[in-house]
Amino acid sequence: MSRDVSSIEDAAIVYVVDDDASVRAALEDLLASVALEAMLFGSTRDFLDARKPDRPACLVLDVRMPGQSGMEFHRQMVRYGTAIPVIFVTGHGDIAMSVSAMKAGAIEFLAKPFANQDLLDAIHRGIEIDRQRRFSNRKSRDLTRRFAELTEGEQAVMFLVVQGLLNKQIAGQLGVSEITVKVRRRQVMLKMGARSLPDLVRLCDALPLKGVGAV
Repeated sequence: MSRDVSSIEDAAIVYVVDDDASVRAALEDLLASVALEAMLFGSTRDFLDARKPDRPACLVLDVRMPGQSGMEFHRQMVRYGTAIPVIFVTGHGDIAMSVSAMKAGAIEFLAKPFANQDLLDAIHRGIEIDRQRRFSNRKSRDLTRRFAELTEGEQAVMFLVVQGLLNKQIAGQLGVSEITVKVRRRQVMLKMGARSLPDLVRLCDALPLKGVGAV
C-alpha cells in the first residue's frame, strides 16, 4: 500500500473500538480506501491489552459496549493522561452525552449513521493533533537533554543571564571571576543551541522543569 509519508515512523494508524464486527469491518474498508492503516478491537479491554506501534494515531470509540462503555473508558484515559485524540461514534447518543464527551476532550461526536466524509475529516484532524503533540514532546525531550548536559555552574550562569544580569553582576553573585562567567556563558550558548540572548530566554522559558530559574 502506498503512503504519502516519508517513513514508517510518520505513518498514522487509526484504532477502532466497537463491539459490532460489521461496523469494524466497514470502518476498516473505509480507512483502507484512503490509505489509512487500522487496528480493530471489539472491546476496550482488547485495546488495552494489544501492543500498539509508536506512531501518530487517533481512536474511533463506540459509546455503548458490553462491559466498559466508551464514555467510561474515555474518562479513564483522561485520568491517566492518555493523549490519543478520541472520536466518539454512537447509535444512542443525545446532546447531553455529546456535550459531556466534548468537555472531556473528545474531538468529535458522531451519531450513527454518519457521513463517511465527516468521520474521515475528524480522523485526519485527530491525526494532525497527535502529530503536533508528538512533535512538541520530542522538542521538549531534546531541550531537557541539552539542559541536562550543562554543568551546575553553567546552569547557574544561564538562569542569571536570562534574568538580564551582566557578567560582572553574575560573577559577584556566584562568587567566581568574570572570565569564568564568560566561559560558562559561551558553553551555555553552544550546548543549548542558542544564537542570541533572546533565543536563550525563549529556550529557558520552554524548559519543562519545575522551579527553573531558582539559583
